[in-house]
Amino acid sequence: MPEIGQRASLVILREKPVGLFLDAENLGEILLPRREMPKLWSVGGSVDVFIYLDSEDRLVATLKQPRAMPGDFAKLQVVALTEVGAFLDWGLPKDLLIPFREQKVRLEVGKSYLVRLLVDQTSKRIIATTRLARHLDTTPVVFTKGEAVDLTIFGKTPLGYKAIINGSHTGLVFGNEVFQELSQGEKLKGFIAAIRDDGKIDLTLHPPGRSRIDGLEQQMIGELIARGGFWNLSDKSPADEIHSELGVSKRTFKQTLGSLLKKNLITQTPAGIRLN
Repeated sequence: MPEIGQRASLVILREKPVGLFLDAENLGEILLPRREMPKLWSVGGSVDVFIYLDSEDRLVATLKQPRAMPGDFAKLQVVALTEVGAFLDWGLPKDLLIPFREQKVRLEVGKSYLVRLLVDQTSKRIIATTRLARHLDTTPVVFTKGEAVDLTIFGKTPLGYKAIINGSHTGLVFGNEVFQELSQGEKLKGFIAAIRDDGKIDLTLHPPGRSRIDGLEQQMIGELIARGGFWNLSDKSPADEIHSELGVSKRTFKQTLGSLLKKNLITQTPAGIRLN
């Protein structure tokens, strides 16, 4: 059943000078403006569209895909300020409203902010909010240690970076696990490192456990072969040098180094490591 804020395949009912009228079933008829009409179409055929309200709160369809959908978290730029709130560029002809009541701090034109999109249940408009906490899940987590997840960075603390996990819960990536600056709204892959007794979630940007070590072992052996069998890297090397070379923490490097030494695949000398 078609809904505001979603894509749907709608049947073309008829053509008028203003565009095509589509059958949105429970929502009634919806206009696809002439400027949006596809090159090939026919009455009785269907077209895939996104449904939203125009500037006069009329239902309208578009072939375009917005930069974010209701339920998504996204970093969007403010393009205008008005007496009703701020407007964000989300890739559609009508900019996205973020009412004053949904602004945790007053927004500025030209700056980008992490927001969540939702359909306002009173007006049926698609709006945005910077009040993220009220839209995050507080129910017990269903994640497992080592599970791969999608992360959206939304804050920084003295301990590290706060991240939204799979668009629902929150967790923390500890600062000693991160070797590059992360920005608000940045999306990246991560893993569940631990779930504490109080329900808080620790995150890591690197695959945990044996699979992480196995992958790094292969990477190090390949690098040693490419370097002619010797690499001036060891467990005495600075952490930033190790991360620059391999993209991992010194702790992970030392674990992998120990594994390779036990397998007698390499030898460590004061100058570096050598392939056996």
